[in-house]
Amino acid sequence: MAKNIKVISIVLEPAEIKKDRVYMKFFFCVIGMVMIVEGLPYFAFPGKMKEVVQMITGLDNTNLRKFGFVLMFAGLCIIYFAMDGR
Repeated sequence: MAKNIKVISIVLEPAEIKKDRVYMKFFFCVIGMVMIVEGLPYFAFPGKMKEVVQMITGLDNTNLRKFGFVLMFAGLCIIYFAMDGR
């Protein structure tokens, strides 16, 4: 006895791929926002930003590292509290 078997293929996108796409969209949105925030002072105050960059180049490495650490820590705190401490 031969059985008639119909094969129906349905292509579904796995949930993991959908979640990865959402994360990548979010990641690129965050990168875009960082670029906007970073570029805004150069666009709005180009003369003042030249002065700031010259001042930063005059700092020694230790003070520049401390300044960078404080900025990174402040950014981490903002993200932590914005995400309700999760």
